[in-house]
Amino acid sequence: MKEKRPLRRGWTTGACAAAAAKAAYAALLSRQFPNPVEITLPGGLRPCFALAETVLGEDFAQAGVIKDAGDDPDITHGALVRARVRLAAPGQGVVFRAGEGVGIVTRPGLPVPPGEPAINPAPRRMIAAAIAEMAAAFGVGGDVEVEIGIPGGARLAERTLNPRLGIVGGLSVLGTTGVVVPYSCSAWIAGIRQGIDVARAAGLAHIAAATGRSSEAAVQRLYGLPEAALIDMGNFVGGMLKYLRRHPIPRLSLAGGVAKMTKLAQGHLDLHSTRGTADLAELARLAAAGGVHAEICARIAEVASVAEAFALAADKGPALAEAVASAAWRTAAEVLRGTKIDLEVLLFSHDGALLGRCSRRTE
Repeated sequence: MKEKRPLRRGWTTGACAAAAAKAAYAALLSRQFPNPVEITLPGGLRPCFALAETVLGEDFAQAGVIKDAGDDPDITHGALVRARVRLAAPGQGVVFRAGEGVGIVTRPGLPVPPGEPAINPAPRRMIAAAIAEMAAAFGVGGDVEVEIGIPGGARLAERTLNPRLGIVGGLSVLGTTGVVVPYSCSAWIAGIRQGIDVARAAGLAHIAAATGRSSEAAVQRLYGLPEAALIDMGNFVGGMLKYLRRHPIPRLSLAGGVAKMTKLAQGHLDLHSTRGTADLAELARLAAAGGVHAEICARIAEVASVAEAFALAADKGPALAEAVASAAWRTAAEVLRGTKIDLEVLLFSHDGALLGRCSRRTE
């Protein structure tokens, strides 16, 4: 048997961009690339990065670092993160540009304003700190234009939340600590938060958060919601609700299939299968409390899946779905306590049929 080892951490896109920018600026000043190049992360770590690309022009220098996300299934793992550095006019400081594969922000509500490259504030600070370190070493002002690129980033961005958030043309440069923690899903959670921020900035009073594509499509059809009102929360209902508790909106619809919503009804705030499964005996008790026939409840306790339980109860009306929606509403409302949000829970079938709902205002 193979011995289990700890999951290996990696480096964020922002950390790679800072290392590439530092190496490029050093070469612009000295005509030589430091390799490897060391940077300081916000927490004090000083990792070294090997350069995968170096180009020295008359008025620019360019360096590239291959992103290593460790054991995290990050879509940018193995991507080249490139920085091209040019001198800027005195007093300009560090000016950021989007190169190939880095997106441009087009909507308000994100951490950087519309028209700016999608390079988040923390990576900007890391890059600026790396530039300042080299400027101090060479006794110069540190006024530069830094263009960050990720070749192939436009294609990769199609698999992210960026198009919905109004980030066009490529990826975002992310990372607050510089370190990728395996399976923390930090990029997805950051996308959920940014989606809420964009909706709030657009003045939307009603947003819908869904566990998957079919339930998202169903709730969008139900209410005719614009794309900016849709939040792809996946399994992270707890993280989304906690963010909404701090940044509330008037109306929230939670949409999902029967399995995910049953887990929420049973108090789970992380709906991933690795975080536990639905308790079918508890589902049978919930069905009984909701008025489902006793014979059906007894069979629900013995089935193999939530889907099978709902199939058993389908001919007896919406009682099971309504009971699950009501219990899921209570779980979500507890997290949102004190916000006075019009909260709705919607259960959909795989083909988009509305099975059950519960809608009330939180207290």
